[in-house]
Amino acid sequence: MNQLTPWFNAHVVHIDTVLGSILILILAVLAIVYVNTALYRLLLSVRSRFHLSYETLLFIMRSVSIAMWLGVGLLLLGFWGVSVSGLWTVLMSIGAVIGVGFLAVWTMVSNITANLFITIWRPFRIGATVEILPENFRGRVIDRNMMFTILREKEGSTLCVPNNLFFQKIFRVTENNQQHLFEFFEHEDATPPKNQAVA
Repeated sequence: MNQLTPWFNAHVVHIDTVLGSILILILAVLAIVYVNTALYRLLLSVRSRFHLSYETLLFIMRSVSIAMWLGVGLLLLGFWGVSVSGLWTVLMSIGAVIGVGFLAVWTMVSNITANLFITIWRPFRIGATVEILPENFRGRVIDRNMMFTILREKEGSTLCVPNNLFFQKIFRVTENNQQHLFEFFEHEDATPPKNQAVA
């Protein structure tokens, strides 16, 4: 140790910093192993309840380990005198951009999927009057695209309603000339045959 101290001093490296870094690494390894073991037992206990696959358990444990090692790395950089505030700002900015991107993609996919289901199930058609509850947005359907259903209000203004909103809210359809299948058969049963006299 006495021979290493002059070498560290010559290279502007303090022996206290090196020993502190080694101590941080040892404590970090022990803490990460302990957390991983506890997390593994916890996930095994809830695995059957939430129907988690082994790949999901492995992904969660790896994500936690990576996050903890990133924290240890930032701690070591700060311990060595490297300013991590700029790095932390960059990481937070990247995370925010990724989050906003995922949110935008999720919203687009949700609206496109909702449009597909509206086309299949046809709860309303163009020309019908739709009222969204409890907000009481009411208008006549004049157009529908991949993202929005366009409603025209009585005053002449238009409402652009996201398609996925129809799967999250209760809505009332009026002035719709669409005849459902059971109504068609009910009407057919109520109509007597032409050659049968009506009493």
